[in-house]
Amino acid sequence: MCLAVPMRIAEMDGQEATVELSGVRKRVRMDLVEGASVGDYALIHAGYAITVMPEEEALETLSYLREMADGL
Repeated sequence: MCLAVPMRIAEMDGQEATVELSGVRKRVRMDLVEGASVGDYALIHAGYAITVMPEEEALETLSYLREMADGL
């Protein structure tokens, strides 16, 4: 099973960005999305942003992921 995680874009540098979630920062490629900006949330999978998503949807998804992790 594959899992993509919403992360906030902290920095942009051309087709690369630094994304952040809960203090964890990661460099990812932005080749698959257009119009992303610092502060946006992007869905990250295997080192690539695959879509930009509304903040409300990203936070809701993260809440569901935390609930699932708490249940383990």
